[in-house]
Amino acid sequence: MQKKGYLLSNASVINEGAIRNLDILIEDDFIRSVGSVGTIATDSDVETIDCTGMWVMPGMIDDQVHFREPGLTHKADMQSESRAAVAGGITSFMEMPNTVPQTLTQELLEDKYRRAAEVSVANYSFYMGASNDNLEEILKTDPMTVCGIKVFMGASTGNMLVDDPHTLEGIFSRSGILVAVHCEDESTIRNNLKLAQEKYGDDIPVTQHPDIRSREACYKSSALAVELAKKHGTRLHVLHISTADELSLFSNDKPSEEKNITAEACVHHLWFNRSDYAEKGNLIKWNPSVKEESDRKAILNAVKSGVIDVIATDHAPHTLEEKSKGYLTAPSGAPMVQHALVTLLELYHRGEISLEQIVLRTSHTPAQLYSVSKRGFIREGYYADMVIINPNDPWVVSKENILYKCGWSPLMGQQFTSRVITTFVNGKPVWNNQHISDSIKGKRLLFER
Repeated sequence: MQKKGYLLSNASVINEGAIRNLDILIEDDFIRSVGSVGTIATDSDVETIDCTGMWVMPGMIDDQVHFREPGLTHKADMQSESRAAVAGGITSFMEMPNTVPQTLTQELLEDKYRRAAEVSVANYSFYMGASNDNLEEILKTDPMTVCGIKVFMGASTGNMLVDDPHTLEGIFSRSGILVAVHCEDESTIRNNLKLAQEKYGDDIPVTQHPDIRSREACYKSSALAVELAKKHGTRLHVLHISTADELSLFSNDKPSEEKNITAEACVHHLWFNRSDYAEKGNLIKWNPSVKEESDRKAILNAVKSGVIDVIATDHAPHTLEEKSKGYLTAPSGAPMVQHALVTLLELYHRGEISLEQIVLRTSHTPAQLYSVSKRGFIREGYYADMVIINPNDPWVVSKENILYKCGWSPLMGQQFTSRVITTFVNGKPVWNNQHISDSIKGKRLLFER
């Protein structure tokens, strides 16, 4: 008989800026009680899980993923990638609109929600996409049930580039909902690519990627987005900051939840640097590009200081066959959701970031910036989205333990110190000891706006 609840006993709970030994009672979907060890009374229908020596933290809320459904399901789909996400400690995701067809109408947006309700083992939300000619459709978006509007201010994704000044003004002035932007200046990139082709022909080495998708391209586009947001009072969130230069556009003069303009860093920009292209090649070809070690360190410091507010994945799988093509035709992006949290924990083990900062930037702040209802914290009355981690259980990323549909990771061969043991989604152990319960489904995220 299935238990009606779980007691996480004697856990080292990382939550709201502190690490404390606590017991946590889960009943149904929710956290019913949080208290000192041994103080929570339970009955026989509650299963006790001894968490001695384990870390317990809120599940990661990933505000940027590409799960490729509909239309690109040879690379990934909602079921496969949500399974990988919960195995990695991500309990909620927000997915991007560059699918086939692109999510440019309210009807297509709701089609995604219907599909996720059928197959996703993690909680979910989907961005409404923007193009140069769908402003009126954007304005129909419900801020209570949709995470935000996604604007590609850089042609990373086919014809979703929004470069019409009138359209940009309209989105920034009239959307009434969080606007998340991909910022790379297209004209700068085209000029850089032309120079690279003049030098290398069609055989451009991937080591040129950070020069083609350059820091100038990033800064120019991010500066435009910030300028528009300040002009119109837009709630702006700038995704995947990749340069030290862009950090001057943001501030830490107030708590993240009080800012109108916020920024995100991605795990790969906190882990890889330019020297890794020599070994990894197209496997770490992302847009925006991985750049210098000095940029990596500056971004990490900005995360810790609060200049950057959120850490996410930009999970974007492609097949190995696609990635094996030449630089000009190999797509940008890589899978990350299964390994994002353990990568951040490895940075902790190296002394580069604290556990409290990891939880703040992957759980608390995303919940606050998006006004996610009752998630992102270990609090009584909140949904029981939590992760149990063994801090010292070394393992190596290999083909045999990868859950991505594409079957590979840019972290293949990497040894990690910590392991995700159990992931609770809405109070249910969806991932537990290397096993996923596919019968359990996530819920649609709601927003208190």
